[in-house]
Amino acid sequence: NLAKDEYETNFVSAVVPPGEIGVKFDDVGALEDVKKALNELVILPMRRPELFNRGNLLRPCKGILLFGPPGTGKTLLAKALATEAGANFISITGSSLTSKWFGDAEKLTKALFSFASKLAPVIIFVDEVDSLLGARGGAFEHEATRRMRNEFMAAWDGLRSKESQRIVILGATNRPFDLDDAVIRRLPRRLYVDLPDADNRLKILKIILAQENLEPDFPLQNLANSTEGYSGSDLK
Repeated sequence: NLAKDEYETNFVSAVVPPGEIGVKFDDVGALEDVKKALNELVILPMRRPELFNRGNLLRPCKGILLFGPPGTGKTLLAKALATEAGANFISITGSSLTSKWFGDAEKLTKALFSFASKLAPVIIFVDEVDSLLGARGGAFEHEATRRMRNEFMAAWDGLRSKESQRIVILGATNRPFDLDDAVIRRLPRRLYVDLPDADNRLKILKIILAQENLEPDFPLQNLANSTEGYSGSDLK
């Protein structure tokens, strides 16, 4: 009922309320430093906005970048963050904002932000943000892509000027150096999501195998020690 037109209707199915996401920080093995940073940057401002509505030093961050090797849990972390913050979760990719009709990409981009403003607090998660907001000026860049990117950044700037709107853009990428410089400036907080060490691999394995019927003396520690260089996705 909140969607005012066909463009906003495109995003209705992408919205996941916090109670239906089904992932919490406790389900994310490791990444304790990243979770602590996200608690300060997103969860507290969304849960207690009255504490962050004065001055510039405590102004909530409107753009955060999660970057690191593939399979390290960036998407899982984004979902858990929305649950912990009590925020609606909207996940988009490049295909979410493209259309075969000329001019529709800009209209879809406007609709995304106008629809999100009705759902606040909300986290807009842009997976593989480099594919959507990569560096401009390439020889094969399409005019429609350039217009959509410009519209996205203009709408994003509108968010940053409205501090009362609890909306955060959370981007994830394996290739941060492919992002446009203007996008990097709009993502002032960048958190590196690294491959887990042995202790954190053990935590991940315990979560993955929690429901399995293992022998009491199953050598989990040995398994964690022997999987150097594995991501959380590899372990699963």
